[in-house]
Amino acid sequence: MSSGSESGQATALREAMPARRSAPEPSSAAAASAGLSIVVPLYNEAAGLARLHARLTEVAHQLKKSRALTCEVVYVDDGSRDDTLAIARALPASGLDVQVVSFSRNFGKEAALLAGLDHARLGAVVFIDGDGQHPPQLIETLVAHWLDDGYDVVYTAKAHRSNESVTRRIAVKAFYVLLNWGVRSKIPEDAGDFRLLSPRAASALRQLPERNRFFKGLASWIGFRQMRIDYEPEVRAGGRSNWNMRALIGLSLNGLTSFSVAPLRVATLLGLLLAVVALLYGAGIAYETFAYGESVPGYPSVFVGVMVLGGVQLIMLGVLGEYIGKILYEIKARPVYFVAEHDIKQDVKAREHGDVPASGTRTAAE
Repeated sequence: MSSGSESGQATALREAMPARRSAPEPSSAAAASAGLSIVVPLYNEAAGLARLHARLTEVAHQLKKSRALTCEVVYVDDGSRDDTLAIARALPASGLDVQVVSFSRNFGKEAALLAGLDHARLGAVVFIDGDGQHPPQLIETLVAHWLDDGYDVVYTAKAHRSNESVTRRIAVKAFYVLLNWGVRSKIPEDAGDFRLLSPRAASALRQLPERNRFFKGLASWIGFRQMRIDYEPEVRAGGRSNWNMRALIGLSLNGLTSFSVAPLRVATLLGLLLAVVALLYGAGIAYETFAYGESVPGYPSVFVGVMVLGGVQLIMLGVLGEYIGKILYEIKARPVYFVAEHDIKQDVKAREHGDVPASGTRTAAE
């Protein structure tokens, strides 16, 4: 067969094949039709909850007016010991639906974030803390970057840490360096839980099955188009923070062992370093003995060597124990949380038009 005929057949084949086109980007109005769920984890936030709800309601009204964006708020009570749950149940549903999810006990913030994601009924999801330090008015900016610019994950980060101690700033810096060491998907430094997920990003996050969850790491790991926004935290509305130094250290260890193998690598490098030091020290002793005939006192060196090696071994065992504990927790496959009660209040204006039922309370048994 001649080359001319082959070229003609190839041209005809290309013309017969349908052209490959990329899927059209959804318009801003089409994306807004998915709606927005605002997830708020709560733990002993009775002092400022009413004020926070008023601000979220104002934001929802503004988004409905400017974007035709339907909103709901999902409050997740993580076993609070004050009046948080009672106040949350009494909050009005004006301009947005209100869900109140109550845990059977305290399961932790990561479980509360997951529960909010599970119970969110609308497309996009915004996560915001219940202490009032995350500015609710910033939600409109997050929504704008989602609807207008097409970002799937819009996360916030502290603009600076000038009001924190030098020790804490160094510890935070070291944490992120260790966390991102050798990781393909880097976790942005100083990024918080205050972020927006588009419908497809929220759907991707729901597919992650692990029980040892580190929300900031998982939200970065899923990929898609992501954008950072720096902000200034507001003064806490009331009460005091539940994140003391012990809780922060626990959260850091959970994040490291759940999302990174850096501690195992540090243990390996530390073992190699000590082995090299011991080899050099032994070579030095042998050289002094054979070259100069000097005898090196043995007790102090043996004592120090045993103590150092024993300490390093215990550290390595502790690191391995953390990871083995995570594996055990995953194998047991226990639920991340249990819901004691689930209350839904529909928007008052929607009820006036007769579109939805008034409200209802559901328990976990139902």
